[in-house]
Amino acid sequence: MKSIIIASTSTIHGSGYLEYLLDELKIHFKSVNEILFIPYARPGGISHDDYTAIASKAFKSIGKTVKGVHQFENAEDAIKNAEGIFVGGGNTFVLVSQLYKKKALAAIKTAVNNGTPYLGTSAGSNICGLTMNTTNDMPIMYPPSFKTLGLVPFNINPHYLDPIVGSKHMGETRETRIKEFHAFNTQPVIGLREGSWVAVEGKKLTLKGTLDARIFEYGRVPYEIGTNTDLEFLK
Repeated sequence: MKSIIIASTSTIHGSGYLEYLLDELKIHFKSVNEILFIPYARPGGISHDDYTAIASKAFKSIGKTVKGVHQFENAEDAIKNAEGIFVGGGNTFVLVSQLYKKKALAAIKTAVNNGTPYLGTSAGSNICGLTMNTTNDMPIMYPPSFKTLGLVPFNINPHYLDPIVGSKHMGETRETRIKEFHAFNTQPVIGLREGSWVAVEGKKLTLKGTLDARIFEYGRVPYEIGTNTDLEFLK
């Protein structure tokens, strides 16, 4: 049975890395001793070792150990044998490029569909959707494809931002960009605000966290859904 947490972010304002999710992660990874961390997205260009150390510190507080996938000779084998998987945030183009290069994307999908618990934050959440086309990141690398894991039947926009009332910024809003996406694509998009996540248990998908999410469906006016909403309607 699929068990997935698709979180908008790893860190909300005023808290430490994964701190707001730790109670949830205790349950999510309850049968897991060691989590395989995939640090390929490299936020700010930090090293794989430094990024893994950040994740390790957070999970140590709930009694879990972490090992980076880069510490293994073969990424595919590491994923196949993982008790649990965490894909961290950063740049989605870098992440997806490396997952294809290491032949890790298909391995993750198979593992998760077979029941390996998965946590994604930011870029690691982007890849749970049908494609990565609704990422906010700069295209600093060119992946072989924009197709991603397809673990949920929609696309994700983590770190979703609402327009700021009174702002004099003249650039595109997130809503504008997602509407541009729907000029060429038809799959739904969920705008996840900071501190929100989608919980997947088998075939059940639920919005979690304290904030509403914004839903974008092809040919419809965008609308809000509240926390604890069943996302069955997006299938």
